[in-house]
Amino acid sequence: MAKEQPRPAATLLLLRQSPAGEPATPEVFMLQRTRRAAFLPGAYVFPGGALDEDDASERAARRVLGLGEAPASARLGLAAGGLAYWVAAARECFEESGILLAVDAAGREVAPERAAALEHLRAPLNAGALLFSELLERENLYVPAHEIAYYSHWITAPGRSRRFSTRFFVACAPRGQGGVHDRSETVHSVWVSPREALERDRRRELELIYPTRSTLADLAAFATPRAVLEHALGLGDIEVNAACWALDHEGSQRLFRRADPPYFEIHWSDPEEKGDTCFVIQAGVPKRLDRYVVRITAPNPGAMTGPGTNTYLVGRIEDGGELAVIDPGPAIDSHLEAIVAAGGGRIRWILATHTHVDHSPAAALLKAATGAAVLGRPRPAHGNQDHSFAPERVLADGERLALDGFDLRAIHTPGHASNHLCYMLEQTRMLFTGDHVMQGSTVVINPPDGDMRAYLDSLARLLGEDIAIIAPGHGYLIGTPHREVKRLVAHRLAREAKVANALARRGEASLEELVPEVYSDVPARLHPVAARSLLAHLEKLVAEGRAQHSSGRYILSRERSPR
Repeated sequence: MAKEQPRPAATLLLLRQSPAGEPATPEVFMLQRTRRAAFLPGAYVFPGGALDEDDASERAARRVLGLGEAPASARLGLAAGGLAYWVAAARECFEESGILLAVDAAGREVAPERAAALEHLRAPLNAGALLFSELLERENLYVPAHEIAYYSHWITAPGRSRRFSTRFFVACAPRGQGGVHDRSETVHSVWVSPREALERDRRRELELIYPTRSTLADLAAFATPRAVLEHALGLGDIEVNAACWALDHEGSQRLFRRADPPYFEIHWSDPEEKGDTCFVIQAGVPKRLDRYVVRITAPNPGAMTGPGTNTYLVGRIEDGGELAVIDPGPAIDSHLEAIVAAGGGRIRWILATHTHVDHSPAAALLKAATGAAVLGRPRPAHGNQDHSFAPERVLADGERLALDGFDLRAIHTPGHASNHLCYMLEQTRMLFTGDHVMQGSTVVINPPDGDMRAYLDSLARLLGEDIAIIAPGHGYLIGTPHREVKRLVAHRLAREAKVANALARRGEASLEELVPEVYSDVPARLHPVAARSLLAHLEKLVAEGRAQHSSGRYILSRERSPR
């Protein structure tokens, strides 16, 4: 499957309030594409289409109010050309629906009668005989970009004959303009509430594609068009919604979307979108992640280890260079054999992120098999530690290892374990995080070696690092690293607030009394493990003067110290 570059496009979610007497909900304008269409035949869509040359012209830019080229591009995360998307959204809306989203020089909405008088210009616009910028200039009208909010970004999945990188925008419909399909590319049009559209899709009365269905589900949460617009205007960075193909271990192909756990790993491992990378994590089977990294997962799956512990071989894989092993994993013979076989006699360094028994015990065995040097930090006195781990070189925070054509930088990240290190592969900015950041789960903080304050501080430190992707100790590669780190911080602080609120309600409580209340969202079978992280939260509150502890009972302090 050859990679095809998607064409830039814009689409508009045009919203109006439902008629009087109906439940308070916005309605969105939708069009049905002709069955003869080359792209999405028969589907119901929002007005939109590919950008054209005129959308990006200086002439068009002069007909935009409330937004300049630089801030428009910055909003879309582009180096240049951002304003063209706002122009294209307004143009496509008029071409496909007849609704003219435009204002006069004073910012006044186009009257319905005037919009109707210009409806005959849709055909020459569609045919390319009239430019949208020419129409706006001739009528002395402007695109009200400040009333058109960027909402989402979708990219067509690989494999289609036509692919688009489409920016979705939101606007409130001009008063008195009802809209109608063009009877050429579109054969039906309807104003419909998001919930009704989804229900009709469920009954197969209309056909929706995934981005449309997902967008309608989002819109269903709002009571008014203005609420949707204000929500969109307040959005921060907007991530791309894309899809990718990958193979299972039997060679069957499957489509993955951004919310699916393997998504970012598939994109990283298959940048050309050939669809031939395997998404299944198989114990003992080497997985090539990129030109520098191969992953081998140990056969130790479980509630705390996910699919198993990830061991990474790092180096110039194809060039025959010497290799480093990060987290050799548990002392399981089959796993050791898989590492040695994948290393092909080239393993020279063995690094551990920390000395918990699922991460480092194979280090001594691997050293005996290869003669490689062991690096890391000695085991701490407390916790379930690997007593066999004996580093020949103790790594300092920030220490850079210049190895055979690649560089690893150690970052001390205590919290889960006091001796925990992350490793940055400088060439690709892949960060190996051990148990500091795990895919699909949060890590247990187990005192006395585990420390919640240190853990949060270590997470905050990662926000200052330029990380491209995270290679965790368990699970798939993790994309959008800073967003994931912020999610973990928010999760921990929310749990901390739950602890404080429980103490405030109870007056005082023991650890055992707090577990089922604070971890009511966690299965009871995991409460013994959750109790360890709860203890870490309580110790943090005590250390900060926000709680007191005496004879096994905790009480919230009357005067809380700021964090």
